[in-house]
Amino acid sequence: MSDNHIISAEMRDVQGTGASRRLRHAGQVPAVLYGAGKDPAMLTLDHNSLYHNLEDESFHSSILTVDIAGKKEKAILRDVQMHPFKQLIMHIDLQRISATDKIHMSIPLHFTGGDEAPGVKIEGGIVSHLINELDIICLPDNLPEFISIDISALHLGDSIHLSEITLPEGVESTTLSHGGDDLAVVTVVAVRGSIEEEEVAEEEGEEEAAAPDEEAGSEE
Repeated sequence: MSDNHIISAEMRDVQGTGASRRLRHAGQVPAVLYGAGKDPAMLTLDHNSLYHNLEDESFHSSILTVDIAGKKEKAILRDVQMHPFKQLIMHIDLQRISATDKIHMSIPLHFTGGDEAPGVKIEGGIVSHLINELDIICLPDNLPEFISIDISALHLGDSIHLSEITLPEGVESTTLSHGGDDLAVVTVVAVRGSIEEEEVAEEEGEEEAAAPDEEAGSEE
């Protein structure tokens, strides 16, 4: 579990569109902290610091420490609202967590060994990532920062499915635990150019095979 991210926050008394707009003009981001059986807390966060944190992949899948005037609470990032075209954070939602309650998170998948896979190195295929994040359920202490998948043994046409991913102890796939399909996560596929070349070769072979019959028919 990664919990190295600390967010400094301040309580905010004013709410509404106008108040939120003034906060953004002052370099602040309106936020809400909710959950764990407590009342929601309306907060303000520093925009530049938060924007920098959001660029870190681990920030999205880590246990965050929210420091409100010295009082610290553990939370996870639930939602980020961005401006339609500006690099501006409009609002974020943070959810408090309890050590005894399981949480649902989307965790990034890291694929290793792609260059060594026979399907790529020898057979000329390419790796196709069908799923880049995995929905999981676990207790906060078991939350992984990411899940690594070794694809170094894949041949052309091979795939790795959800059921074949080795998950850390205490971590479950949300899809499989709810009876969902065992979806393919990553596969090695042929390069389109190679497919077209094979199709052309097959067509030429068929034409050559048909040629003697046509000649025989013309002699008659």
